[in-house]
Amino acid sequence: MEIEQFYASGYNGSKRFTQSDVPTANATGFGSAADDYMDKGIDLNEQLIKNKPATFFMRVQGNNMSNAAIHHGDIVIVDRSIKPVSGKIIIAVVDGEMLIRRFEKTMNKIRLIPETNKLSPMEITEYTDFSIWGVVTYVIKSM
Repeated sequence: MEIEQFYASGYNGSKRFTQSDVPTANATGFGSAADDYMDKGIDLNEQLIKNKPATFFMRVQGNNMSNAAIHHGDIVIVDRSIKPVSGKIIIAVVDGEMLIRRFEKTMNKIRLIPETNKLSPMEITEYTDFSIWGVVTYVIKSM
């Protein structure tokens, strides 16, 4: 019985390298003149996500934020580690229902403002079951 020998390639793959770490390959042995102007590719995770464990993607249902350019079917990127401040768009949980609204906080009053003329602002009282789930950082739209 004869044993076959198999030689695998020396490259095992790794995610430790970025695009800029990989040298350009050219069969002729000469680099391209355009290599001097080559940019690193755009990594959307690197650009849009600041805190990976606290970042979530959510699909919007409804057009209650259409005046803020957030429409039905859009995807919002929500960061739960960001402190909500007045004027930011947030994901709120009100009486067990998740809502996307603009957050407004004054001295003693919290309001959730929809960005549509069809709904009126919602005032949060001490009797309202209310929590802020996260702050919207980006909107991804389909064209």
